[in-house]
Amino acid sequence: MSIPFGYVPAEQQMRDKADYARKGIARGRSSVVLQYDNGILLVAHNASRALHKISEIYDRIGFAAVGRYNEFEALRLAGIRYADINGYSYDRADVTGRGLANFYAQQLGMIFTDSIKPFEVEIVVAEVGDTPEEDQIYRLTFDGSVQDEHGAIAMGGQADAVAARLKDHYREGMTLEEALQAALAALTEPGNEPPPTDQLEVAILDRTRPLQRKFLRLTGRRLERLIEAGRQRAAESSGAAGGEAPKGGPEAQATPPAQPQTPPATPPEAPPTAPEGEIDTGSGE
Repeated sequence: MSIPFGYVPAEQQMRDKADYARKGIARGRSSVVLQYDNGILLVAHNASRALHKISEIYDRIGFAAVGRYNEFEALRLAGIRYADINGYSYDRADVTGRGLANFYAQQLGMIFTDSIKPFEVEIVVAEVGDTPEEDQIYRLTFDGSVQDEHGAIAMGGQADAVAARLKDHYREGMTLEEALQAALAALTEPGNEPPPTDQLEVAILDRTRPLQRKFLRLTGRRLERLIEAGRQRAAESSGAAGGEAPKGGPEAQATPPAQPQTPPATPPEAPPTAPEGEIDTGSGE
């Protein structure tokens, strides 16, 4: 049996699609999602004020994405329709992050398999629980793969480098200010300044909010105060860990203090060698 002209094996097609999608995602800017003591923090480096990488899907569920905007915006709208229909038809408690992640996995897997061009997106579905142990974070890639994550994750752009910096700064049980500082440190390349506040998109899923909706977007002065408070706390922690340097430096501490000495006896007054009078100090006065 002859092979038709232009035939490409299915394995090669899948590899080509995957490489194409990865290159498209890597061209964007990174985003990070991490847990803190009272919820989940979502931070994205986004210079656009009109387009959002972070959004609310339902009461306790947030959405973060990187890649091609029109593609993950279509996924976001589809997720909102899915949540609204299920919440209205059954109960609001039936809308879960796991169900939404499975819905997105089906959509992305179908597009990756059937379409010539795959979606150049990577998304996170986060659901805040009543306790940190009940938090759910799902990471979905362009081919529909789902990963159940915990703690902190980075996606898009130079994801490996950002994830390494995030691992160095993240720890469980951080406050919101500390988590925000860890996210900024991860998004900042070594030797560069952190992204300006007007280029940051920040939101939280706060389990302590009395309202049913736990999603809250942080902007303006509130975000600036949180960043400044985090910097002050980090400076205080580093100062307390290092301690105050002893005055005079290590050399002064190593040298024993000088022992008091008895002043020498006053020698007898020498006879004057010049006429008595006022002393010329050279000051012109």
